[in-house]
Amino acid sequence: MTSIASSRREQVSRVLQQHGALMVLAMLVIVGSLTFDSFATAGNAASVVVSSSFLAVIAIGMTFVIISGGIDLSVGSLFVLGGVLAAYGSQYGLLMALALPLGACGVVGLLQGLVIARTGMAPFIVTLAGLLGVRGLMLAISDEGATTYLVKNPAFASLGQGELLGLTYPVYITAALALVAMVLLQRTGFGQNVYAIGGNEQAAALMGVPVARTKVAVYVMSALLAGLAGALNAARLSSGVTILGIGLELDAIAAVVIGGTLLTGGAGGITGTVAGVLLLGVIQSLINQVGNLTSAFQQVVSGAFLALVVVAQRLLSKAQRLS
Repeated sequence: MTSIASSRREQVSRVLQQHGALMVLAMLVIVGSLTFDSFATAGNAASVVVSSSFLAVIAIGMTFVIISGGIDLSVGSLFVLGGVLAAYGSQYGLLMALALPLGACGVVGLLQGLVIARTGMAPFIVTLAGLLGVRGLMLAISDEGATTYLVKNPAFASLGQGELLGLTYPVYITAALALVAMVLLQRTGFGQNVYAIGGNEQAAALMGVPVARTKVAVYVMSALLAGLAGALNAARLSSGVTILGIGLELDAIAAVVIGGTLLTGGAGGITGTVAGVLLLGVIQSLINQVGNLTSAFQQVVSGAFLALVVVAQRLLSKAQRLS
């Protein structure tokens, strides 16, 4: 009986850790629908999904990084750099508008991954340097932010502004990326390597897991997705706005952790991350519905919720060890 009860507690703990954000999201949607007439409308739902799609793209890459036991603080700056380079490159056509930001951001991710994997430096320090360096590069390209490049290619602009069934194209791109990431993380050897490294890097190396190569790959992936999100946002706004992205890396980390991915690595998933992103979007929508609360209040709520999630993860992990 004791072993059965212990097994059940472990199963419940695992379900809460993996799907807790989805449960809370469903609860908030129900409460919001019952409280505010304008909340449960197609227009509001579309607004939440569309506004969350860009953060979701970044958070997908961040999920791989955190599961591997790392952190990437440079994604906010890469998001802005991607937008500026995409707008600049759009004058040379759609291909250049995508290739330029992806190429530049990919190189940054490659350099960060190599430094982290080959030297053993802390990801926090390396990506913090990346955050500062990339933002400085963006300011140099945009003349200290004085120059705003406009999107001049209609095909590229339609990539961010075009709609299908009431949702913009970035939503469908995000959904496709999430599906690919799920398969990559759960059904491939690369995904299993990511989990193994995050769970115990030394043990993974002894088992023959290519630790350095996997680490480099996750940081390149994170940088590419941040650059892509910036490019799509530039297409939506028809310009490479230089004042965006401040604190975006913290939003991405919050969404990933709220979605059930452990900050210590070794556990997590894309479904939880998407739920975490939508949860932050729904919280913002509910605050907007109230009307007399500012966006700063959303940061307070998100921060408090993140703290609760981290404490809950700690308790659930302890419960699993005891069982």
